[in-house]
Amino acid sequence: MINKKKVKDNNKVVAILQARMTSSRLPGKVLKPILGQSMLALQIERTKYSQLIDELIVATSTEDSDQPIQDWCNKNKVKCFRGNLNNVLERYFQAAKQYPSEHIVRMTADCPLIDSSIIDEVIKLHLREKNDYTSNCIEPTFPDGLDVEVMTQKALKKSSELSNKSSEKEHVTLHIRNHPELYKIGSFKNDVNIQDKRWTVDYIEDFN
Repeated sequence: MINKKKVKDNNKVVAILQARMTSSRLPGKVLKPILGQSMLALQIERTKYSQLIDELIVATSTEDSDQPIQDWCNKNKVKCFRGNLNNVLERYFQAAKQYPSEHIVRMTADCPLIDSSIIDEVIKLHLREKNDYTSNCIEPTFPDGLDVEVMTQKALKKSSELSNKSSEKEHVTLHIRNHPELYKIGSFKNDVNIQDKRWTVDYIEDFN
């Protein structure tokens, strides 16, 4: 059992899970059923085993196509924020302003096999080293689909103000990762390199 108080020192940690229905490779994948529940529900259920996340928010877009995600959140009493479809960085920043915290865990809704113990290990490293940004995908050693990124509220705000490339607005943490001179960055690595494995859902083959 993790001693929350010892690890966190009153630092609130909010997980923001980005989700949309309009995936070009597999539309509607986040609500596709797996063993009687949606892929989104499965990922949230696994994430909630984390002992260091205080609050979980689904961040979707304001497009009509994403109304089913809002409806699902309402039905299942999951907090939902809606923002810009293409400027995902702005969506994250606005979500983080509405649900303020010191640290934000970023996840994507196509990783139904996410591991809460890995989430907690990345958070612990992030807090211990007092990083601006920490992840397990800078130097990938985990299967694709177990990606975890943690950033401070301040780093998210700074990156949202400084990002001016469309790629940085589409990929939330790209500006941070591209500018190690501006941010203190930490990397969490597995004991064994198994990055060749694929546990994410991009295509129908992955889902099947």
